[in-house]
Amino acid sequence: MDFAFDARTEELRGKLLAFMDEYVHPAEAVAEEQRAALASPWDTPAVVEELKAEARRQGLWNLFLPDTEYGAGLTNLQYAPLAEITGRSPQLAPTALNCAAPDTGNMEVLYQFGDEQQKKQWLEPLLAGEIRSAFAMTEPEVASADATNITTRIERDGDEYVITGRKWYISGAMNPDCKIFIVMGKTDPDSDDIRRQQSMVLVPRDTPGVTVKRAMQVFGYEDHWHGGHAEVIFDHARVPVANLIGEEGGGFAIAQARLGPGRIHHCMRLIGMAERAIELMCKRAVSRTAFGKALAQQGVVHNWIADARVAVEQLRLLVLKTAWMMDTVGNKGAHTEIQAIKIATPRTVVDIIDRAIQLHGAGGVSQDFPLAELYAGARTLMIADGPDEVHQRSLARRELKKYI
Repeated sequence: MDFAFDARTEELRGKLLAFMDEYVHPAEAVAEEQRAALASPWDTPAVVEELKAEARRQGLWNLFLPDTEYGAGLTNLQYAPLAEITGRSPQLAPTALNCAAPDTGNMEVLYQFGDEQQKKQWLEPLLAGEIRSAFAMTEPEVASADATNITTRIERDGDEYVITGRKWYISGAMNPDCKIFIVMGKTDPDSDDIRRQQSMVLVPRDTPGVTVKRAMQVFGYEDHWHGGHAEVIFDHARVPVANLIGEEGGGFAIAQARLGPGRIHHCMRLIGMAERAIELMCKRAVSRTAFGKALAQQGVVHNWIADARVAVEQLRLLVLKTAWMMDTVGNKGAHTEIQAIKIATPRTVVDIIDRAIQLHGAGGVSQDFPLAELYAGARTLMIADGPDEVHQRSLARRELKKYI
């Protein structure tokens, strides 16, 4: 593996860093002010649309998608340092570049598994940033870490599917621009193969029987920037059979294909969040005095900063190795590495942000600094896309097979 970024990556890094400094970071306070004046907290502040237009003008658009027809044509290894940069402002930057979850994963699903009509109707508007989307898999009544547990039914009735079930923590669903749900449910609950019971269908938000019931909070945050995390009810909602993605029984496999890139994207952005926390920690340490000397002169603060730097450098190398392997041997071949970064990155970044909060005192848990919100987002990723313990179990089994 070559540790140097190639020429295209360096070019895009330079453009993106300049875009962040000139447009994104100054827009953070503006977006907060505009949101406070909106009729609904779920509406998009005007400055976000301005950022999207500027990013598109500069060619910083759809960087996540490796296809040259629909996306930027970047490899995972090329995209990794760019996603890290956007993680420094997770509320604005990914959306500005049309690289925000859950839209990225949904666009990848439509790109890989959607038919031509589905791509024209839903993928193209998503790629253009004209609409948003949501991925409806997690349910409150079952342990959704095991996707075979889901109970939502997708039953065929002539030329239609009838969807009945209850989902929650459906990211992005509170955003009024969210026009389409990718819903995972069971089409064949009696199949002997528990991984062939599930299917995925496209359900427009305005379908009768679809109710976005409420916003779920995350540590008290409603996460307006992400479009919220909603509880959604599907009460005999009907869609055409043509809305099936792929084939009946293919839902579990599609979910696995979707979650692999999603996991590494989250880890890339988490490293950027950690870098932001380290920056804030250092600025605080040199600007505050306690017990007669600057915080930067306190030994424990030295330890926190040094440990954070070492941890981030380790994580970055592991994430870059994983990206390189995904490019060279495929997602399946990089399965162990994907699980490793999913285990290591959120827990390490949570610890770094926690130290930064501690150094900021009361300010660290306040709305005057981004640390509390960064902490909530990073801590959630120890659960999202599969809790740590599921990945540890799978990774350990793979290791043990070498000795059995």
